[in-house]
Amino acid sequence: MKKVAILAGDGIGPEVMAEAVKVLDAAQKRFGFSLQYSFADVGGCAIDRHGTALPEATLELCAESDAILFGSVGGPKWEGLPPEEQPERAALLPLRKHFDLFCNFRPAKVFPSLAASCPLRPDIVGDGFDILCVRELTSGIYFGTPKGRQGTGADEYAFDTMGYKRSEIERIARMGFEAAMVRNKRVTSVDKANVLTTMVLWRQVVTEVATDYPQVELNHLYVDNTTMQLVKDPHQFDVLLCGNMFGDIISDEAAMITGSMGLLASAALNSEKFGLYEPAGGSAPDIAGRKIANPIAEILSAAMMLKYSFAIEDAAVAIEEAVAKTLDAGIRTVDLAGNGEPVGTEAMGDAIVHNLLK
Repeated sequence: MKKVAILAGDGIGPEVMAEAVKVLDAAQKRFGFSLQYSFADVGGCAIDRHGTALPEATLELCAESDAILFGSVGGPKWEGLPPEEQPERAALLPLRKHFDLFCNFRPAKVFPSLAASCPLRPDIVGDGFDILCVRELTSGIYFGTPKGRQGTGADEYAFDTMGYKRSEIERIARMGFEAAMVRNKRVTSVDKANVLTTMVLWRQVVTEVATDYPQVELNHLYVDNTTMQLVKDPHQFDVLLCGNMFGDIISDEAAMITGSMGLLASAALNSEKFGLYEPAGGSAPDIAGRKIANPIAEILSAAMMLKYSFAIEDAAVAIEEAVAKTLDAGIRTVDLAGNGEPVGTEAMGDAIVHNLLK
């Protein structure tokens, strides 16, 4: 039996999490595996109840579990707190650091039935596309030292340091190539090796790692060109391998061209495949409590958990197929409905369960 720490968090988190658990329950029934759920507070609700966004009891529960299924954190209620105490910074970053979740998987997939929702021209999007952005998550310029500000007046100066160890590049590269091996065997490594010394090392190490994966085609692309190519021809990409800052930008661009943040799952993994799985869309406080949020991103995050942390591939694929069948049937939440009649959060979850079990 696998243990899952469920941290629903704030905003729409509890609403979409309920549907993900519902789908996981159906998957267990169909495929005969067992999950043990444990629930804990995180984010703003944890601040209200425990005085901190990541209580020690929550961290201990996560350490005793085999994976974390995360909802979302934050909202206007806690925006007046000092930056280091706000839910987003005081909950997610410590979890990533504590468990060394250095590898971020961000799929960007356009389902054929939702191709019209993509902001790209129909002749570009075609019948949809399927890209996986693999982002290094715990190093690079966001974590480099020294960083700070000094001086005053016109000479005041701010600085950050971008740095990568060979070992850090190698381990994220291997995650990217391993992911490509079970996809379409193409890796595009994103860098800025023409101007950044750090990226010269990045390109060198990625090229060396590629020799261990002769079945995978490797291409190198500067980050500025990558941003243009994503909107020009997203079909050319399979796995995008990125450092932390470039991956932050590229994964959000790839997400935007799918048409809805409500569809976007993500995983943050360590070398033992322990992972934190969460939707990419945030807490959406403006619609929290209205039961209209799209639960698909949370449901697909749960499917990623089954695939990457638990190696229950058949159930993960079945959930993805159930989502596709539900969308093919024209069932839409309000973010996707256009002029059609939307369904609520629970109805979308019920429809996916129906397609999973039939």
